[in-house]
Amino acid sequence: MSAAADEAGSGSAAGRGLVPPLLRDAVFRRYWSASTVSMVGDQVTSIAVPLTAVLALHAGAGAMGLLTALEWVPSLLFGMHAGAWADRRGRRRQLMIACDLGRCALLATIPVCWALGVLTLGQLLAVVFAAGTLSILFNVADQTLFVSIVAPAQYVDGQSLIYGSRAMSFVLGPSLGGLLTQLLTAPFAIVADALSFLGSAFFLRRIDPAEPPADDGKGGVTEGLRLIAHSPIVRASLIGVAVVNFFNLMFFALVMLYAVRVLHVSAGLLGLILGCGAFGGVLGAAVTKAIAARIGVGLAYIAGAFAFTAPLALVPLAPVPAGHGTSLAVIAMLFGAEFLSGFGVMVLDISIGSIFAAVIPDAVRSRVGGAFAAINYGTRPLGALLGGLLGAAAGLRPALWVAVIGGVIGAALLVPSPLPRFRLPEN
Repeated sequence: MSAAADEAGSGSAAGRGLVPPLLRDAVFRRYWSASTVSMVGDQVTSIAVPLTAVLALHAGAGAMGLLTALEWVPSLLFGMHAGAWADRRGRRRQLMIACDLGRCALLATIPVCWALGVLTLGQLLAVVFAAGTLSILFNVADQTLFVSIVAPAQYVDGQSLIYGSRAMSFVLGPSLGGLLTQLLTAPFAIVADALSFLGSAFFLRRIDPAEPPADDGKGGVTEGLRLIAHSPIVRASLIGVAVVNFFNLMFFALVMLYAVRVLHVSAGLLGLILGCGAFGGVLGAAVTKAIAARIGVGLAYIAGAFAFTAPLALVPLAPVPAGHGTSLAVIAMLFGAEFLSGFGVMVLDISIGSIFAAVIPDAVRSRVGGAFAAINYGTRPLGALLGGLLGAAAGLRPALWVAVIGGVIGAALLVPSPLPRFRLPEN
């Protein structure tokens, strides 16, 4: 072989070494691409929908609490039934494609109605509720599709890649959402998310993994609840994270309103701060595997819960500007809260996703996911509603403090559980 061929082969091997092994697999790569494009669009909407309510429809604290709540109410109402239906129906990939197309159509109505001058807060609330319903159905099916594609020994690697994309979406999405809001107005920024669902459907249509067969058992919708009740690992995780999410949604329902109206942060600057701060999530996704290998995946999960909740205290600690400008101190503290909290949530999510992939049987995976979501995500609308009510009654800053302290308490509930001692099986 010539020297030139040696160099080419060496370069090719070096290039392959830079690509994670899972991404060399075409099926996983397409699945990962579907998740990635959809998550970027979701993050655009995560800032564009609230800003549509605040800037275009002039919503107050109570309305913002209701808007945030309605995104998660479907989990409470339909989570267990969605999981049971997905397990019994099978064909999860096809179900996910249908959910993508439905969410695209729903979100597209917002810019269309805004252009026609007929967009109302009621329609915005209805779209958020309906899209949330499709999202819960998509998510319970996705849990089974993941284990159909990824081998058990690669669960942490697969979760790290998926949540690495999520972390990057936190960087790109809010920045893009803020920029599009500044240039096009918030309703038209939502077009990006509608198109992202088409991208997700496109990639999902290009894979056809061997899924677990549809379950024809008689366990019913409560089968997932029974497994949670009898699994110390899943039960402890549910209790702790449900409390964390209750208070996190109380915080999230108010933070944009607080940033815009109290800290005087513009939409474009807010998107930039959130996007740059989200590099904490990128770092978290990159190092979670090493953290889990060092201290165990269960202890990594608990550490992530504390790192997710405690840094949010920087937001109510930020000094309120005397005028209408935005001080460097405010920018730095908002950035710090987003960076540190983003790091924590990536460690938390990757760790618990890997734990659940290992301990939940395939036959009831969607039902357990649905039951878990019904309780975990079901606490979120309650937290958002309480946040809106508390923000209107006691003020935005005191309500944010309640949310921060409550979230840290939720993380502390995980400490006496079996989770600190849990490690993934070797194979």
